Amino acid sequence: MKDRPFWRKLRDYFTIYLPKQKNSSEKSMATSHMAWNLFLRYLMQDAKMKISEITFKTFTHELVTDFLDKMEAEKGWKPSTRNNRLSCIRSFFKYSACDCPEAYIVYADLGTIPLKKGVDNSRVVNYMSEEAISSILGCIDATKPKGLRDLFYLTLMYDTAARNGEMLFLKLSDIDTKKATACLFGKGSKPRMVPLSKETMSMFEKYKAAFHNDCNSGDLLFYTRHKGAKTSMSDDNVARFLSAYASLAREANPDVPMKVHPHMFRHSRAMHLYKGGMQLSVLSEFLGHENPETTLIYAYADTEMKREAIDKASQSINLPGIDNEKASWDNEDIIGRLMQGY
Repeated sequence: MKDRPFWRKLRDYFTIYLPKQKNSSEKSMATSHMAWNLFLRYLMQDAKMKISEITFKTFTHELVTDFLDKMEAEKGWKPSTRNNRLSCIRSFFKYSACDCPEAYIVYADLGTIPLKKGVDNSRVVNYMSEEAISSILGCIDATKPKGLRDLFYLTLMYDTAARNGEMLFLKLSDIDTKKATACLFGKGSKPRMVPLSKETMSMFEKYKAAFHNDCNSGDLLFYTRHKGAKTSMSDDNVARFLSAYASLAREANPDVPMKVHPHMFRHSRAMHLYKGGMQLSVLSEFLGHENPETTLIYAYADTEMKREAIDKASQSINLPGIDNEKASWDNEDIIGRLMQGY
């Protein structure tokens, strides 16, 4: 079998460069791995290429753009997701370009693909009311193993305001039963300790008895079984069962949004804590924000607290009222002359 530089480089990229040389986090590697899995699947299924035909010369500006356009149309990728996938692809060719002229040509070509600009939603927070959260959790049948798993997953995610990626990488040992805390690993693999409620800890004991009776502390806290073996749960799986429960809950509570995604649990918990009186500085640490200013989105979003503050400040000021009488300029002749440029 002939030596294939592309496949050898791709293997070294994921087994040596990212984990050992660059020291990338598990989440970063998983994101890059997902991007390449989707891309290679596109090459074989949509572009009808054989594995043996894929070389550095395969990757052109047009091919990568077609892939991004198709994924954006079919999977509903936002500009940020599209740009992230493009970055993952470029990163590999940048790594390969150091000692491979063919890869350098591709890297230079892909550099001409522009990033897609999206709508600035940096101050928009999609969150649910406490009643909506309760409606979703309340429709899960915890008497069944799968229901118990889903209920504990969503309860823990809300209680800790964890990112979906942080939840999926949790290990059994990350839950400290003595201190009632969870150790979450955020961006850059930075750990943070989050306190857990009595209700969440009680549910953890039930979940542990059902899914971790072997008590292997190194196992992933949440998993699925494939051919009898424990495998990591995908974010798509979480999105699917959450969407199903949200649809069911919406039948009884119309306040449940039409589209519910995992990150809304994090936003919802943060908004509820902020409205409950948690200071932004404390909330920033709780959420694991590297930049404290990121947490300001919850202050921007809470219009009701702004309204209450304005009403309270205005109580001692006699603002002029507006009655229903006709305005003094409501005269057809005057209006007519104004319209004529008088």
